Amino acid sequence: MTPLLDVSDLTVRIGSSQILHSVGLTVAHQGVTALLGRNGAGKTTTLKAVLGLVPRTGRVRLGDEELSALPTHAIVRRGLGYAPEDRNVFASLTVTENLQLAARGSGPHHYDLVYDMFPELKTRGRQRAGSLSGGQQQMVAIGRTLLNDNRLLLVDEPTKGLAPKIVTEVADVLARAAQKVPILLVEQNLALVRRIADHTVVLEQGSVVHTSPAADLLTDGDLTRELLGVA
Repeated sequence: MTPLLDVSDLTVRIGSSQILHSVGLTVAHQGVTALLGRNGAGKTTTLKAVLGLVPRTGRVRLGDEELSALPTHAIVRRGLGYAPEDRNVFASLTVTENLQLAARGSGPHHYDLVYDMFPELKTRGRQRAGSLSGGQQQMVAIGRTLLNDNRLLLVDEPTKGLAPKIVTEVADVLARAAQKVPILLVEQNLALVRRIADHTVVLEQGSVVHTSPAADLLTDGDLTRELLGVA
């Protein structure tokens, strides 16, 4: 089957530094594809390059449509949702206002789905997002991606800096979300990746060095240690 997202020869150069070197990867029409690698491998840059947030060359296709020449706002309208690494909530706005700002066009807008997955966002609707805990802000960030009819979610380090209990809650939500829309996930927590990922792509110094079903990598301790530096 033709992949949902097909990236080839993706190259990013910022100033005198080349960050990505002809990256190629695919994302299936369902499930979670985990983009892994050591710190500085180019994972976040890859997501930003797919979205057109950094200058890049190469080919990015979503289904049958070429996205490479489109600006970021047009790419997002094709059905890409993005939950960035630092959440980027609007601190001075309420939770409800943050969600409303994410609503694209005339809809449909899935507030019921968001509130079903994150009941706390409904009860805290009038609270300023900047006063939320890190875990609650992550709920807002992921909730914004579920609000619209997205075809693919790009989720960058959703458990970064969160307490273990909140990590488990975020993992539950991502697993449920992946039943509705596929996810390209950047994540350092291998326990979470092992739980929800179907496929893995590993970057090293801006290049793809490994692609496989998640189980093939994460059940091989030697390979995991070689590629990621952890057991």
